[in-house]
Amino acid sequence: MFNLLRTVTKTTGTRLFSTSHTMQAPTVAVVLSGSGVYDGSEIHEASAALVSLTRAGAEAVCYAPDTPQLHVINHIKGAPAEGESRNVMVESARITRGPVKPLTELSSASADAVFLPGGFGAAKNLSDFAVKGGDMSVNSEVERVIKDFHGAGKPIGLCCIAPIVAAKVLGSSGVTLTLGKADDGSGKWPYAGSIDVAKGFGANAVEKSVDEIAVDEVNRVVTTPAFMYEGKFHEIHDGVAKAIAALLSLINS
Repeated sequence: MFNLLRTVTKTTGTRLFSTSHTMQAPTVAVVLSGSGVYDGSEIHEASAALVSLTRAGAEAVCYAPDTPQLHVINHIKGAPAEGESRNVMVESARITRGPVKPLTELSSASADAVFLPGGFGAAKNLSDFAVKGGDMSVNSEVERVIKDFHGAGKPIGLCCIAPIVAAKVLGSSGVTLTLGKADDGSGKWPYAGSIDVAKGFGANAVEKSVDEIAVDEVNRVVTTPAFMYEGKFHEIHDGVAKAIAALLSLINS
């Protein structure tokens, strides 16, 4: 563990893989859930992941479910936009500048690792955690992808609320992950209730700060709190960058 973390510290923000003919760049699938924190992927987390991947020399390929969103939220009012309906994959294309593939096309044979940014889309479109809490279920294609990569021994990364999906799918494997910290009265950890839910699924939910990551070397899962913490944009970006560096390090371990 110490050697892995030391490697992550040294390589964060630098190119980890040569793109020359002597070494093939790894491909990392990024699973999106729409566009916008309240009804889709958290845009800053998704952007931080994509920036960190390409900066390190990896190829990022984005996927999303080709399904309707749970609902559409007016991000100014923070309330549902009545009468509107949007497609998860179509909205995800806003983040990718167009290219996005249906999640049905993703398998462990398609990529060396997979990363799921957070945002309420992970709890509304990739799962129904936002509606059902501990009685949640996971989108069948998302569950298939996580089980496929886990079974193939390929790294899985998640941030923000997305680790609750891994807790549900991989809880029986005792997966270690983080959803941030318990409520300390500061108001900085508003979603701390998810920690107990993850533990209820069998996950080993460890507390981490916004600038920290949790690495499960056995299950090959990397997580970071991101916007589970009411932090500044650069704090979230830095935490996601560390998670991506650890994810890429696991590919060759």
